[in-house]
Amino acid sequence: MKSFGVKSLAIGTGLLALLGLAGYWYVFVAQAPPINPPPIVDPSGKLSFKVETFQSKAMGTERRYGVILPPSYQKNPQKRYPVIFMLHGGHDTEQAWVKKIGILPVLDRLYQTQKLPPSIVITPDGNDQRGSSPFFDPEYFDGPNGDVGTLIGSELPTVVRQKFRTWENPRLWAIGGLSSGGWGAFNIGLRHLGQFNVFFSQIGYFTDKSGPENSPNTFVRDIPAEQLKHVRVYIDAGKDDVMDATFLNSSREFHGTLNELGVNNEFNAFPGGHGLSGPDFGWNYDHKHATDSLTYVGKSFKEALAQPPH
Repeated sequence: MKSFGVKSLAIGTGLLALLGLAGYWYVFVAQAPPINPPPIVDPSGKLSFKVETFQSKAMGTERRYGVILPPSYQKNPQKRYPVIFMLHGGHDTEQAWVKKIGILPVLDRLYQTQKLPPSIVITPDGNDQRGSSPFFDPEYFDGPNGDVGTLIGSELPTVVRQKFRTWENPRLWAIGGLSSGGWGAFNIGLRHLGQFNVFFSQIGYFTDKSGPENSPNTFVRDIPAEQLKHVRVYIDAGKDDVMDATFLNSSREFHGTLNELGVNNEFNAFPGGHGLSGPDFGWNYDHKHATDSLTYVGKSFKEALAQPPH
């Protein structure tokens, strides 16, 4: 009996070790791929994703960003396009929106249904100098771990304007993201309203542990009303988020703040939220509701295109 107990203990210890190794591989090596992933291939074959690099003065190193050009880009050499920056969440890179969330088929549907004008989509690598880790979110601000705010809010838009045929009008530049990327989009974009006027957050938050200076729900009140009059905001949050209620509560509170300030915004609470599997959780949530966020972006772009600046 004693021998049997020792063997059982050894087997149990071995299984725990294997589970630990599997968990390590899943998070640190495979970078937490979705268990039941959404479709990631563009069925029309008209869209493709390319990673570009540039030398960043703000970060003191070469930086990467992804680009998805609209199908008509090469056919119309004189035409200019709106721009959409899409920021990733924690433990990810510039490739997450394409390889995990499946933004290509979403864009294809939106273009075909004319809910989104053809746009130049940019997916920055938003990681700070610490790199990507499951133990912390990117610091989407200028801080001790690098000037990520300047990188995304000023430096990369300049690169994009020089390399691609973009509109200058900030009402035709959108910035958004998921989870910490949603926070980052507002934390950076609201400081660069001469560059971005359209914002979106999917399962994001608006109060950061680094302080009120990096909490959009706080500092948005300090922005003059004249600067906010063209701002358009989309927010969603998961009603069943498995991480905690912070995302839903923070999003709802920020929605209330924007209403107080008279800022045009839309807020939705959908089933699901953060999670590893299920049709309403994780990457499936983001894939599904990217249609909602980008449809809102499309409406905002159409409004701006119908009333060009004088």
